[in-house]
Amino acid sequence: MAKAVLVDLTRCIGCRGCQVSCKQWNERKGLKTSFHGDFTSPVKLNADTYTRIRFVEAESKSKPVWSFVKEQCFHCQNPACVSACPVGALQKSAEGAVCYDFDKCVGCRYCMLACPFGIPKYEWDKAQNPWVQKCGFCAERIAEGSLPACVKTCPTSTMLFDERDKVLAEAERRMKASPGKYVNHIYGKEEAGGTSWMYISAVPFEQLGFRMNVPCEELPKYTWDVLQHVPLKAAGIAAVLGGIAYLRNRGANEEKRS
Repeated sequence: MAKAVLVDLTRCIGCRGCQVSCKQWNERKGLKTSFHGDFTSPVKLNADTYTRIRFVEAESKSKPVWSFVKEQCFHCQNPACVSACPVGALQKSAEGAVCYDFDKCVGCRYCMLACPFGIPKYEWDKAQNPWVQKCGFCAERIAEGSLPACVKTCPTSTMLFDERDKVLAEAERRMKASPGKYVNHIYGKEEAGGTSWMYISAVPFEQLGFRMNVPCEELPKYTWDVLQHVPLKAAGIAAVLGGIAYLRNRGANEEKRS
């Protein structure tokens, strides 16, 4: 059964424990950053930061408030990035994670163009063997029955991890139980045809910087609407990129053995 996470933004205190635990589990390097008008650091998700807490000064009931927004891959139910990848480097697992296979990737970055949330990042600073990087939903932890690292470390139970239908039911229960506390919108319930990470909030999502122009329908069909008109070209591109991937990864593996 596909898993999902509910992020209740009314509970987040901005401690960034999830951000630290994510870096530790995924062995991503720390980066020297500087502040730019608020406490968000780094300024954007990048190849070494799979998740971050964005600090937002917003307004609720005519009063200024701080809001803290956790960002990471949404792990769409039917991901556009998967449909756009010509070599199958991205796959949707049965548990809900959109997983990335480094050995298949050829660096075309079509996934970056296809993602409606702008999540995948490229290792622009690496001259040799650069890859696309993003949150993997701790797929290896989930497979072993453990919580994702970010969920496990949260001290305020901001995130609820469970089967998607149960997560959605809990979001609806909280909103019904506390009328007026939350805006009437579960972000991720329908966006991009539904995602594995869903949010509820006391502040309108547009004020928190969420993308509000994401269609409420699955996006891969648009990928195939384009590709079906150029089947031979698409197949040729996939074959060429597959050959590049083989040569590139063979060199990387030989370098590791030496």
